[in-house]
Amino acid sequence: MPSDRDSRDRAAAPASEGEVREAAIRLLARREHSVRELARKLDQRGHDAALVERVLAALGEAGLQSDRRFAESWCRQRAEKGYGPLRIRAELGERGVASDVVEQALETLEADFEANARAWYQRRYRHPPADFRERARRSQALYRRGFDGDIVRAVVG
Repeated sequence: MPSDRDSRDRAAAPASEGEVREAAIRLLARREHSVRELARKLDQRGHDAALVERVLAALGEAGLQSDRRFAESWCRQRAEKGYGPLRIRAELGERGVASDVVEQALETLEADFEANARAWYQRRYRHPPADFRERARRSQALYRRGFDGDIVRAVVG
């Protein structure tokens, strides 16, 4: 009877290009991923880096993986959750998306960041700030969420 160790040893055998492609497609079926994210996840699963690079290039050429599509999706999701453009830009940069792709995604995003900031602020804080210290604390919360100074001043007052 095969043990768990035997199945792990078989899993550690070098994967074929088809297996790496299948693993990448399974990840993409759940949500969009950037190339860097996919490479990191496939690397963590023990796949050969050169093979992963070839597979990801082929997926990109076939239109199955797109950093542009990933950036647009990420921008939309994060804006809906009340995050500002500065934070979204930084998060996409951490995920390896090129800055020009990020800027295009933010430009095509039809989000009113000031309205998003106001909505988040009103959900979070029911009453006006009691003093300067409380106003500063609330402003910092908006800055951490990625809103710029103009929006923070407009929302906090």
